Amino acid sequence: MTQESDRRGERKIDPKLLEILVCPLTKTSLDYDADRQELISRAAGLAYPIRDGIPIMLPDEARKLDVS
Repeated sequence: MTQESDRRGERKIDPKLLEILVCPLTKTSLDYDADRQELISRAAGLAYPIRDGIPIMLPDEARKLDVS
């Protein structure tokens, strides 16, 4: 299973999975946003969603990050 639940019922991504996942566009590491359930690629300016515990690593499905 790729996720585990903490005491509040919030899902967490498996740290080992996070270590091997990279942005498909830039091949750089990703940051995990537990509140939004997204994997953030700062290099690409994209946030990849995690749906039902599965990271959706498709650039077309990613949300563009606000650049301010």
